[in-house]
Amino acid sequence: MQLTVLPLLAKRMDSRFDVFEELQRTLEKNESQLKEGDVLVISTKYVSNSQGRLIDLENIKASKKGMEVSRKFRLKPEIAEIIIRESDKIFGGIGGFVITSSNNIMAPNAGIDKSNAKNGKAILYPTSPHIMAEEIRRKIFLKFLIHVGIILVDSRLMPARIGTSGIAISCAGIEPVLDMRSKEDLDGNPLKVTFQAVVDNLATIANHKMGEGAESKPFAIVRNSDAKLTDRKISPSEMAISPDQCVYVRGLSNSTKASG
Repeated sequence: MQLTVLPLLAKRMDSRFDVFEELQRTLEKNESQLKEGDVLVISTKYVSNSQGRLIDLENIKASKKGMEVSRKFRLKPEIAEIIIRESDKIFGGIGGFVITSSNNIMAPNAGIDKSNAKNGKAILYPTSPHIMAEEIRRKIFLKFLIHVGIILVDSRLMPARIGTSGIAISCAGIEPVLDMRSKEDLDGNPLKVTFQAVVDNLATIANHKMGEGAESKPFAIVRNSDAKLTDRKISPSEMAISPDQCVYVRGLSNSTKASG
């Protein structure tokens, strides 16, 4: 069976709402339905909106540290302050962008986004995205008696690449990584370190069809993905490694130390 992606047009929401209830309305309006084995991909911005994770920038007062980050990276003080609040660690950056990490999710400016938000507001990452994904998965099972995977997707710049691609911020009901170690390549050589990022690959595929502008397609159904679904609870640690184990972070850090 061929893999297909079905993006769903949904109503834009301006205040807190129930994602599952809106999913049901959206499926009905698009004359679509979820099937056993589907993977439902949901925009993190949509989930953040449902949680009221919008910040009114004019109400943010920068701290001393916020002002330091603002000057160093040429950011508005209120944006710098939010970055500090939302980050576990700041690695560095350039004018307009700070490279941060929060819960092992590395992102410029702590994932703060002013696109698809009204003037003067910014959207933050969802609160407890893994719990949110699991709740939606369970509600779908109880309502429709089917097993589906859930992925919350965001877009991300990749090192040394132009443009953004999708990345899974969290997932539920789907094995996030395929361990291919000991399997053979085309020449019969055993793979030693290869893990396939299943949910990130599906996130990118879905993100391409969902769009990142005014499309208003916060849901996408990925069908016939051959991904392995599961009833076990997925831990956030299964999808990410700490920055100090990342080859990019370690490599650049070692390079800086060597040149210094």
